[in-house]
Amino acid sequence: MLQQVLQDFLCYLSSEKGLSQHTLQAYARDLKGFFQVLKQSNLQEITEEDVLAFAHKLQLKGYASSSICRMLVSVKIFLRFLYREELIKNETGLSIDAPKIWQLVPEILTFTEVEKLLLAPDLNTEIGARDRAILQVIYASGLRVSEICGLNIQDFSDHTIRVIGKGKKERIVPVAKLAVEAVDHYLLHYRPSNAKIEALFINTRQKRIDRFSIWKQLKAYAKQIGIAKSISPHTLRHSFATHLLENGADLRVIQELLGHSSIATTDRYTHLSNKHIIEAFQNYHPRP
Repeated sequence: MLQQVLQDFLCYLSSEKGLSQHTLQAYARDLKGFFQVLKQSNLQEITEEDVLAFAHKLQLKGYASSSICRMLVSVKIFLRFLYREELIKNETGLSIDAPKIWQLVPEILTFTEVEKLLLAPDLNTEIGARDRAILQVIYASGLRVSEICGLNIQDFSDHTIRVIGKGKKERIVPVAKLAVEAVDHYLLHYRPSNAKIEALFINTRQKRIDRFSIWKQLKAYAKQIGIAKSISPHTLRHSFATHLLENGADLRVIQELLGHSSIATTDRYTHLSNKHIIEAFQNYHPRP
């Protein structure tokens, strides 16, 4: 039943909306993932809880918040199609708004968790010194993991970092003293001075470090110190922005630091900050 309805939906998108084959394949992948969380094949029994369960499953798998939101949009368009075709009798799932999504994504580390994570790599080894520097820079300056991988030695100074972000846009961001010290320690004691590559962070084969290596190392350190949250390098970036906002930083400043072209993208952190405020109120107010 579900597979037939999916084919009808894809046919509708192709014939009436003129979507490309690539886009149709993306919709199909998203919806097949959604079908896996359903406990029933009867379309009439789909509930809002099924949609939220799908979002939670994606979060546990470590998907980026932007990817989760895109997949939820696919589900909502599918449900709207079912409602218009009278295959379901109510607008289940269509009323899910941004605040409900942001309650699920993304994970944010507390300041204490960040402190423990930054201290997890062993400074007395080449890998540990490199990883300490990487984690310090991500949290100190809010860099994307792709931006970390793309850093060259000449991009890093005592006070700022030259970053090439999305769309090859260049920005200059400040860097904290602890991050500078961690990078200096790595460069002075462990990064081979004769390495024939300009990359700031390299692997044991003297090649530019890649995204997967950073993700793998971060997961290992989180497990080592007992962090049970599903985290990725982007979690440190999210934590950087949220902690700045919670300590009074202006949203426009955070936008510049993160390299967001639109303030709407940065505005997600107000949802996260408000969540912490609500949780604190519920936990500590004598009559919440």
